[in-house]
Amino acid sequence: MGKSKIGRQIYGFLFRDVYNSNVLKNEINKLETNPFAPYEDKIIGKITIQQLDIFGPSVNDTTRRGNRFERFASKNFHHNTRERVIRNSFLLFREGDKLNPQVFKDTERLLRANPIIHDARILVSERKGSEWLVDVLIIVQDVWSVNFDIGVGSPKDFRIGLEERNFQGNGHSLLYKVAWRKDDPYQQLGGRSIYTVPYIGKTFITGQLSAIYERDLKQFSVRLSRPFLTVDIKNAGAIELGYYKIREYKRLGIDVKDKELVYQTGYYYSDIWYGRAFKFRGFEPNERFVVAARRSSYEYRTRPEVRADTNKLYWNRTIILGSVGYSNRFYKRDILVYGFGRTEDVPTGNLLSFTFGREQTEFGARNYSGIQYAHGTYLANDRGYLYYLAHAGTYLKGKEAQQGTIGVQSNYFSPLMKLGRAQTRHFINLGFTYGINRDPLDYLNISGQDGILGINSNSLIGDKRLTIGFESVLFSKKSLVGFRIAYFTFANFGLVSLHNVPLFDSKLYQGYGLGMRFRNENLTFKTFQIRVGYYPNIPNISSNFRFAFDGIQPLRLRDFDISAPSVIPLR
Repeated sequence: MGKSKIGRQIYGFLFRDVYNSNVLKNEINKLETNPFAPYEDKIIGKITIQQLDIFGPSVNDTTRRGNRFERFASKNFHHNTRERVIRNSFLLFREGDKLNPQVFKDTERLLRANPIIHDARILVSERKGSEWLVDVLIIVQDVWSVNFDIGVGSPKDFRIGLEERNFQGNGHSLLYKVAWRKDDPYQQLGGRSIYTVPYIGKTFITGQLSAIYERDLKQFSVRLSRPFLTVDIKNAGAIELGYYKIREYKRLGIDVKDKELVYQTGYYYSDIWYGRAFKFRGFEPNERFVVAARRSSYEYRTRPEVRADTNKLYWNRTIILGSVGYSNRFYKRDILVYGFGRTEDVPTGNLLSFTFGREQTEFGARNYSGIQYAHGTYLANDRGYLYYLAHAGTYLKGKEAQQGTIGVQSNYFSPLMKLGRAQTRHFINLGFTYGINRDPLDYLNISGQDGILGINSNSLIGDKRLTIGFESVLFSKKSLVGFRIAYFTFANFGLVSLHNVPLFDSKLYQGYGLGMRFRNENLTFKTFQIRVGYYPNIPNISSNFRFAFDGIQPLRLRDFDISAPSVIPLR
């Protein structure tokens, strides 16, 4: 194509290095030493907000320009987040404040964490002729806010969805989706509508109203929430009220002859929690002690048969929990971890919490206690990132442990390495879960994201599970029409068994495969994925080979903030 001018233009439109990752990596390395520290305690003068086109430039190179189509789309089919919304709902500082370096770093991180924003940078400059006054430039780049979800199997089976994540630049999100299945024996027409208001005013409270009427889920709920977004937030909490009706598909065994059972459960749900963070004398700047309390209740209207020793998961119950914990958290900038070129804030630090409480049920009361510890860090000498979580919790009635869970999870990713003109990372995930006195309908599965990627089998169930997964991802330097391409290979292994079978006596299930992922970080679309997998010993599947084209949500790294006290789930 390079032999002619037209060919070069077509190639330049289709295949371009839109992320300029080498510049980005160098820029991020420089920012790891807090760039705002030299201006500490100086007075903030003028705050200017510069909003970039969604295609073409980046916060690291604002001079770059998109092609004609990209410039036209940015100007005519997208409404940038309104400046007053950024000033009133996203900034942790204002004109006239003393400059706090940590607050500036937190503001950058919160801007990037918002789903309507692709990336953000804050630049500080001393005002000429003044030693105590500084001006602030905030560079913000939105993502394309409109997302479509269309799936057509036939005229009798289709779904259409539309999501506007930044309605008229106000930051509000509206999702609406309808589905039609003419031959579905349960429900033909379904739909959902979810309205979200992030960061109401300066409160950092998010409000959400949900109305879902689908085959397997009916939900009508309202929720207000405020997490510990930064270490300086002292108060957090949430309140939720709703009605849920769920169709669940369960098996009582793993043999091919075991019948799959369908359960309808419907219940009213209420939940409220409050947490308070304290910084004691002698604590480091990012260390906090957190105390929290929670009350939640389930009142069932539809459920399977329950007894004092059966289906405890579906008891009517009210649980009151309290927790005390310690959190120490930091964030390190990185790229090409789970994103495709955007700046990612990787959490590091420690978390330790103790949970205790009492549950009142229709069959009497029982106590609950749990503990969890998590740690994440970049290893010395640029050897990658390691995270691990260990937790244990159980209900106690007399001397008997009921519905308990013991779990260990660990995630590792290697440093970003060059391979020719491309870049690569390697990922290892390890998980172990052990259920204590679980009910037959309350079990683990090692299908899909829970273990063996690319399959969905109700035969791979048990009350204890060990999984390990390997993945190598090669990020290509160029993109196809703005969609960056990543190639990946994977290998997954899993053991799962029921209570009467030792875990290491069970079969080692396996999955191997390769594929390609496509993502444009300037759009709200999911990551598109083409995957081919080989599964040599999965029971009850028609073929050992599986091909799939689907959309997946980008993964997020676990943070070290303490949230609502909760019962450790079996998952």
